[in-house]
Amino acid sequence: MFRAFHAAVTEALTAALSARDLPTDDLGLEEPPEDLPATLASSVAFRLASEVGAPPPQIAAEIAGEIDAAEIAYLGDVTTQGPYINFHTDEAYLAETLIAGQETTYGALASKDERVVVEHTSANPTGPVHVGRARNPILGDAVANVLSFAGYDVDRHYYVNDAGRQMAVFTWAYETFAEDELDEEPARDRIEYDLVRYYRRGNAYLETADPNDVDAAEAEIASILQGLEAGDEETYERVKTVVDQVLGGMKACLSRLPATFDQFVKETQFMLDGSTTDLADRLKETPYAVYEDDAWQLELDEFGFEKNLVFLRSDGTSLYTTRDLAHHEWKFDNYDRAVTVLGEDHKLQAGQLQAALSILGNDVSQLDDVIYSYVNLPDGKMSTRRGTGVMLDDLLDESIDRARNEVETRLDDRIRDDNLTEDDIERIAHQVGIGAVRYDIVSKQPTKAITFEWDRALDFEAQSAPYVQYVHARCCGILAEADTTPSLEDIDPAVLTEPETEQLLRTIARFPAIVEDAADELKPHRVATYTREFGESFNAFYRECPVLTAGEPEIRDARLAVVSASKHTIANALSILGVAAPESM
Repeated sequence: MFRAFHAAVTEALTAALSARDLPTDDLGLEEPPEDLPATLASSVAFRLASEVGAPPPQIAAEIAGEIDAAEIAYLGDVTTQGPYINFHTDEAYLAETLIAGQETTYGALASKDERVVVEHTSANPTGPVHVGRARNPILGDAVANVLSFAGYDVDRHYYVNDAGRQMAVFTWAYETFAEDELDEEPARDRIEYDLVRYYRRGNAYLETADPNDVDAAEAEIASILQGLEAGDEETYERVKTVVDQVLGGMKACLSRLPATFDQFVKETQFMLDGSTTDLADRLKETPYAVYEDDAWQLELDEFGFEKNLVFLRSDGTSLYTTRDLAHHEWKFDNYDRAVTVLGEDHKLQAGQLQAALSILGNDVSQLDDVIYSYVNLPDGKMSTRRGTGVMLDDLLDESIDRARNEVETRLDDRIRDDNLTEDDIERIAHQVGIGAVRYDIVSKQPTKAITFEWDRALDFEAQSAPYVQYVHARCCGILAEADTTPSLEDIDPAVLTEPETEQLLRTIARFPAIVEDAADELKPHRVATYTREFGESFNAFYRECPVLTAGEPEIRDARLAVVSASKHTIANALSILGVAAPESM
């Protein structure tokens, strides 16, 4: 409803300004300040004051006088308050919102004929996922979710770096050292924690061994890189043995969030099919290509980059960026749009990549980057596992433990005896613990650095995942206790006259527009902000508008319908964020 109302008001306001020969490029149309009881308000009178030569309140009144509310869908009245032009919705707006909210898919937008690939996480398969990189799968999954909910046909990809020096070192070390030559026990009983010890042992050897032994090792590592470049099947299988095992463990970790993928695309694919070689040859033919310092490079000064982009070594081996360029051309061939979620340390590389793609004749408007800052933990707030650093598994384990303790602390004897079993407590601990991590991370603007704070993330009373999850659980509890679902034919929205109910319905009405804006801007944190506002509106309704004990049956039924619409709205918003919606807490 909000999207339709916003479009109608935009059209009417534009026409009113045009009728007075006033500019229409900036309508100043937005949700009003809290003290203005309207659905939309325009501050355009501020902007026009100097041009018209009149005070903003006078301009607002004159523009409002040009608008006929009777001709605009869902518009009940147009008023002014100081410099603001206020647009109030009618009864039909709230009534239709109540009806639309009964759909379990409420908020989902119509299907679009557009295929989008979202590439995220793509951590090198050299060991466990580190907590510093946790923002990538959480943010990437939410970006993919909101695009899908907005009607796009979305594929989720993990781009696997299986062809660089790191993997050559890993493969050599795995084949060289025996178990008894490793210095430590695995930090966790899962394959990537086991195999990362070989990688560490290999790097330590290259730093400390006799120079002659290091030279021999480096020759073997170089032969692995050359074999991959040449498309040698035996070399490929050697590397694949290591990569697939480590990747399997990383998948298990990411599935706990959960973050799942439709495809794991290996960079060796673009070496084996010849597309990397073809791309390098094409780059050499461009006027931007130079051979300097024993390597082929692109001069990108024209694109604002002082640093050249190296795309081919003197020995003919390609670089990660070269293969990624081939990868992106493959994306462009198979998708209408490509979104990549990247850490801030890849910002320069992402810009150079776009420049190179432009040089190759690609339409880079198909490509969007979501850049994020990293996640930090406050010193001394979390234990680590024998010098391995803080892994994502550690963060999730501790969050679940803390959530379990919080849930058990809050349980009184009656609730424990009558409602929640030990299995229920464990389920809630997982839903709340993992939800707290995801919500706290995705709720921040991506470019802002995060220091993850336990007390804030697991605060049941503040604006956190548990706070929002409890809204859903409360809706489920009310509907379960009612033990009946009134039919829409029996519901009279006209009896819902309380300001708290009207405010909640206006908040519900905004949800599809929130989805649309978050998808357009690739900013899922806007959905998180919305869930906090929704929680405040629902809790005000819950305090002031009894549902099960409502005196009149028609009021009870109508309020139950409001609760049902609230349940669907908050469940779908949480699903976009990748946060579980518990039915009890």
